Amino acid sequence: MIDAKEIKADMPVTTAQAEHFAVVDHLESDDVIKLKKDEAGVHHYIPVSWVVSTEGGIVKINRTLAQITNDWEAD
Repeated sequence: MIDAKEIKADMPVTTAQAEHFAVVDHLESDDVIKLKKDEAGVHHYIPVSWVVSTEGGIVKINRTLAQITNDWEAD
């Protein structure tokens, strides 16, 4: 299990296939990561439970891009 305190603002976020898809804005809570606005100007939120690693300063997610964009939340 990842310690949420390891997740910092401006860390890149990658999919299970190592595709960069977002940047951390900040931790919204102990179990939710707020991502920086996308090209459409929308913030998205993903659960910390999706994170498998923060090695090398990269937040690595255990899902494909299609799974992420299907399941993330937006404001």
